[in-house]
Amino acid sequence: MSSIVKVDTIQENTSANGITVDGLNIKDGIITSATAITGHTAETSIADGDTILIHDASASALRKMTKANFVSGIGGTNTPAFSARLSSGLTLANATATDVVFQTEFFDVGSCYNNSTGVFTVPSGEGGKYCISVNCMFNDGQGNVSDMFVFIGSTIGGSFNSDEVARAEATSNGNLFTRFNLAYTTIISLSAGDSIKIRARADTNNSSSTALLHGARGSVFSAFKIIE
Repeated sequence: MSSIVKVDTIQENTSANGITVDGLNIKDGIITSATAITGHTAETSIADGDTILIHDASASALRKMTKANFVSGIGGTNTPAFSARLSSGLTLANATATDVVFQTEFFDVGSCYNNSTGVFTVPSGEGGKYCISVNCMFNDGQGNVSDMFVFIGSTIGGSFNSDEVARAEATSNGNLFTRFNLAYTTIISLSAGDSIKIRARADTNNSSSTALLHGARGSVFSAFKIIE
């Protein structure tokens, strides 16, 4: 025989003991039985739509939240981010800084890179510290290269000009190069709307031109936002 008991209030009979319902102990509005948690099967995974109980300190109340909403406020992602490479070789006139347009994108999260101009621009609301990396593979089949430079130019404080925010260089010290890989990484504080582009220069001993090699292992330009 089963029945239903309807009451407005159930009070503990013995002070400090609380009340027990089918093994579940409740004291002063709090579940105190350890088996309330440990008695249930442990989960090994959680779906985005599953709910999690949290305590809302401002309201002194329990709230439920989906796993997707819960983790959305934790940690962060290194985006915007992009990486692009040269899709064809680029000829550099002797001793002349030349804009490098990396035409083929590996990825572009946030639509921050323009592969027709070679310019990376910080999107609206995404100011912060950025890791900027560039890799340029210089090549001269005749072995005439003496000095190589890679410039990271920026619109910080105005338009692009001859003042770079970072530069890498390799000098021959009397030895001429047929091929040389020049790589550089730096961290720069950028505001929304600031832009970055790459220039390269090669000096030779006979005023001949030099080329930057293309391909995934050739010349590459990348950037991503750092989580702070």
